[in-house]
Amino acid sequence: MKFLKGVAEEMKIVTWPAKPKLRKDVITVLQSTLLFAAFFFVADQVINFIMQSFV
Repeated sequence: MKFLKGVAEEMKIVTWPAKPKLRKDVITVLQSTLLFAAFFFVADQVINFIMQSFV
């Protein structure tokens, strides 16, 4: 119970971002995720093509 009381106290002093800042951060995370996914997809396809060329 002491742990949960500590968590409750900490949650009272947390500063949450405003909606515009939160929206901007979420969009940034989604864009970064899509960019990395596209990069790894292309890299995987290139490596797969190279490996198939040798077989």
